Amino acid sequence: MTEIFNIFVKSIFIDNMIFAFFLGMCSYLAVSKTVKTSFGLGIAVTFVLLVTVPVNYLLDKYVLQPGALAWISPSLADVDLSFLSLIIFIAVIAAIVQIVEMVVERYAPALYNSLGIFLPLIAVNCAVMGGSLFMQQRGYQNIGEVTAFALGSGIGWLLAIVGIAAIREKLRYSKVPPALQGVGITFIITGLMGIAFMSFMGIKI
Repeated sequence: MTEIFNIFVKSIFIDNMIFAFFLGMCSYLAVSKTVKTSFGLGIAVTFVLLVTVPVNYLLDKYVLQPGALAWISPSLADVDLSFLSLIIFIAVIAAIVQIVEMVVERYAPALYNSLGIFLPLIAVNCAVMGGSLFMQQRGYQNIGEVTAFALGSGIGWLLAIVGIAAIREKLRYSKVPPALQGVGITFIITGLMGIAFMSFMGIKI
């Protein structure tokens, strides 16, 4: 349980998808103009991560890894489907995003309209794909650790986009030099927030 909690905290603050790896920057920059839409997209990304990473973990462990199909038949112990990892992960992510898009359109049409094209683009959000690839690379031992990593990564991305959205709303009342208005000042603030999040690297986990 301690290890699961450590993975959860680390994925939020230390290995933050935005501030540590700069993954998912396209949606982060484009949607973070208001807190309301940023929060909606952050919840959607968190949900997609929470579903796709554990599903991809199970597929990787029981289908794709070398010898993973031995549970079906001993004759399949030599089968290696790891070359299919990327395409399988993408297919799972695309399917879940499609479900999220339909649910949001049905129950939150205002949010659906405000997010526009960036809701279906969660399917190509590199933070979501990065979650599955990090899961595979780090070799988590069980579904609990994977779920903690997925939830923490989603919450970390949510905190990042809501944080920058809140700052950008305040910047409307600030005298930003014309050359830095818009994306320019957003990049500068993102860098400063990334430096601030580096302070969490001192936590012993």
